Amino acid sequence: MQLKHIIESQQFTVPLLMELFERTRQMEKVVARGGTRDYEDKIMATLFYKPSTRTRFSFEASMHRLGGKVITTERANEFSSEVRGEHLEDTIRIISNCSDVIVLRHTEEGAAKRAAQVSGVPVINAGEGAGGQHPTQALLDLYTIYKECKALNGLSVALIGALDNGRTARSLAYLLSKFERVKLYFIAPPGLQIKPDILSYLDHHRVEYELGESLEKILSQVDVVYRTHIDRERLQRRDIDLSTYNINVDTLKKMKSNAIIMHPLPRSVEIDPAVDNDPRAVYFSQSRNGLFVRMALLTLLFENE
Repeated sequence: MQLKHIIESQQFTVPLLMELFERTRQMEKVVARGGTRDYEDKIMATLFYKPSTRTRFSFEASMHRLGGKVITTERANEFSSEVRGEHLEDTIRIISNCSDVIVLRHTEEGAAKRAAQVSGVPVINAGEGAGGQHPTQALLDLYTIYKECKALNGLSVALIGALDNGRTARSLAYLLSKFERVKLYFIAPPGLQIKPDILSYLDHHRVEYELGESLEKILSQVDVVYRTHIDRERLQRRDIDLSTYNINVDTLKKMKSNAIIMHPLPRSVEIDPAVDNDPRAVYFSQSRNGLFVRMALLTLLFENE
């Protein structure tokens, strides 16, 4: 399967994921030797309508490591022609005339698909809307699980946090559903549970899952603990103790010895810094894997032109 754009997790088949992971391993070697000049004729445009640190820097570093060039704007709603009323589609048409790939983060769900329909170059969805997707984050998450757990079939994964609008958790659930004997645990406070569209997708693909509110009940059962943020302001019930969802030293005692702890970052109180030195805490290597995965994705897109 050839990639023209990267819009959503559902695009990726298992063979394509395995090809991507093999290419990602090669990118680790490329970075270890200081990068390459193979793509010095390529220009990447990063068009971010929402602030970003990890995703934007990761993509821009990826392009530099490949030998290419970067043109960029952050807060594009303020520093692009949108302030004069220009539509996204027109912006994309113009930017595609002066770049070879566009990395787009947008406030609206569906923006990446709209952009891809008019772009003359590949478009990569770098996160959109509240409850949209963030496929490249999910791909680096999946690669981290594959690398740390040595397998993807047969895993039990707990996704914890504000899951209804959680782009990373939603995108990762789509990818995990492609593997055999996977079981997903969705752990969230009332009102913030994963949306029915994801559950319908899992039902259709016969993926086992459970919904719950208690992290403690499932800790001893899972291979992956994937924690995301919970914003108290969104909770209707104010009596919920959010600290019961946090990962701390006591949590570690209840987990499998070979389980891993992940977080898409940034974190606030979700994971105690005292956990950072535990070998099961992989969230910083998870973030670093984003560089290698995004380098691999860029090369796939360029080679499919």
